[in-house]
Amino acid sequence: MKVPLIIIGGGLSGLAAGIRCSRYCDNVLILEKHSRLGGLNSYYYRNKQLFETGLHAVTNFAEKKDKKAPLNRLLRQLRIKRDQLNICPQITSEIRFPETSLRFSNDFELLREQIHEKFPSICNNFDILLQKINKIDPFSPTPFISARKFLDETLQEPLLTDMLLCPLMYYGSSVENDMDLGQFVIMFAAIFKEGMFRPAGTIKDFIHTLSNLYTKQGGQIRKNCGVKQIIIQNNNITGVELDSGTIIECDHLLSTIGHHETLSLINDESETGSACSKRLGFIETIYQLPQKTSAHLPKNTTIIFYNNSSNFRYQKSSDYADYSSGVICFPQNFTGLKDVDSIEVRSTHLASYSKWKTISIDRENYLAQKKHVALNSSRTLEKLIGKFHHNTVYSDTFTPLTIERYTSKIEGAIYGSPSKVKDGHLGYNNLFLAGTDQGFLGIIGSMLSGVSIVNRHILPKL
Repeated sequence: MKVPLIIIGGGLSGLAAGIRCSRYCDNVLILEKHSRLGGLNSYYYRNKQLFETGLHAVTNFAEKKDKKAPLNRLLRQLRIKRDQLNICPQITSEIRFPETSLRFSNDFELLREQIHEKFPSICNNFDILLQKINKIDPFSPTPFISARKFLDETLQEPLLTDMLLCPLMYYGSSVENDMDLGQFVIMFAAIFKEGMFRPAGTIKDFIHTLSNLYTKQGGQIRKNCGVKQIIIQNNNITGVELDSGTIIECDHLLSTIGHHETLSLINDESETGSACSKRLGFIETIYQLPQKTSAHLPKNTTIIFYNNSSNFRYQKSSDYADYSSGVICFPQNFTGLKDVDSIEVRSTHLASYSKWKTISIDRENYLAQKKHVALNSSRTLEKLIGKFHHNTVYSDTFTPLTIERYTSKIEGAIYGSPSKVKDGHLGYNNLFLAGTDQGFLGIIGSMLSGVSIVNRHILPKL
């Protein structure tokens, strides 16, 4: 069997690439290792109820009239009508540090006003920062430039530097205690200038919309179909060998599974060891509560990015979870969502992959530690939002091992490798990379990555 294009990975980036390419080319093939599409953004069922993985909030909100905004550009490229998503904007979100807090929303002026109020002595510096950001091309293939150094030099206020970096790091940085300046500019626009939203439906509905569009255009999907190796001849990809031993030939190959994850399928692991040592792991817990017991919890806050220590640390954890900072999400707190019988509180913290890996050989100990982390996380959250854990009817914790198992991301590092491949080239004539390790961030960013790589490298050759 031979196809013009194979896409490895049925996540949102792979689906977007498939939709774009299948409009102009027959027999595009997506290979997905697992039984469900979505990758980092998928779903599962417990007690006959659907729970989402990954989808807390989508960045890059835009009004319909803003034609140049990433969200609207993406929808045009995929030919999806905006009304199909039934977009629900965030209410407001918050950055909370011991010294002060900043609120922000999909109206950038709120953040500007908060900074002018809380940091009056450096108002001019913040305005200068905005001017500098507007002059930066974040997609140019430049070496790593420290966003922290850029902020420190411009703002001259370490606390505000940390407060601005905190949400952007938790939503997209794969670098310890810093970000690449280009990625900072992308995320600053995505979260602060544009804002956050979610579709009214579930992630299952969204995936169904994408996969239906793709298959109606003639695209093929094979689930439960892992790739054993990528086959190369004279620096060209000739096809892939599946775990089953079947070989599928192709003219072009697009991988959305990650930089080093892709190289491992070519038996090129020259950089993988050093890259893994720098990867950041996360742990997340869902707490499900009856609506009637949650009246005291925040109703007008969508997400809280918090730090409760004297210094903000965004680095590889030495423990099962680092509770000193994190993210608290209220997935029901979006404008326009329907009332539900139960609500969720979600926590995210940095975590140690190696600690979880060590105890995973003892299943009983592993499960006990998950419960322990869920309890400790809830105690940390309760200091910020009020008591809720005693009302929990269901909880589940995703460790870095869980993430690695279901996404194949090395060490469960959801933001991938610290080094990004901005042009999508991996050194082979017809192999390209899309997704998180290509440098676009967030759900909209990863989907635009798939579309842009197809537009730039694949469609002109088909």
